[in-house]
Amino acid sequence: MAKAKPPGIASPPFDVTCPECGGVLRIDPETRAVLAHTPAPRKRTFDEFETAARVMRECEERKESLFRQAVDAERNKEDVMAKRFEEAVRKAKESPATERPFRDFDLD
Repeated sequence: MAKAKPPGIASPPFDVTCPECGGVLRIDPETRAVLAHTPAPRKRTFDEFETAARVMRECEERKESLFRQAVDAERNKEDVMAKRFEEAVRKAKESPATERPFRDFDLD
């Protein structure tokens, strides 16, 4: 069994390393509080500058493509909404409601 420390003698804080990210936490054993946090060192994403530049160009092209798609969708929005409305009107004319829908207070 663990021996109890005599009063007045404080146990020193200890460090715990996260197995996932590699960050270090300094913990006080008596209060079980985190005293300090040291983030893990950042890993290099790219080994070569050319690779990083190529990825940046691809990201820019992707952003431009998404922007163009959004602009086209906004231009065609009115036509799409008009077609949806016409389709809803056509469906409403084909199958008119023969019975009134129930309301909550009709069921009481």
